[in-house]
Amino acid sequence: MSKQKTRKSALKRFKVTKTGKLMFRSHGARHLRSNKSKKHVRHLLAPKELTGTFKKKVKKMLGV
Repeated sequence: MSKQKTRKSALKRFKVTKTGKLMFRSHGARHLRSNKSKKHVRHLLAPKELTGTFKKKVKKMLGV
């Protein structure tokens, strides 16, 4: 039986915390910031926790 390979695309986008949470960064914060409010940009830059059914899939992709 072969070992599970880590999906590199998932590894770049998600970070697993010590307690097992999956954190990710929002999209839409890179450019065209001038027409977004400062509050909105701050909200986009803050890391968010991944929840729901997709969390299980991403954990499998990462081999966690």
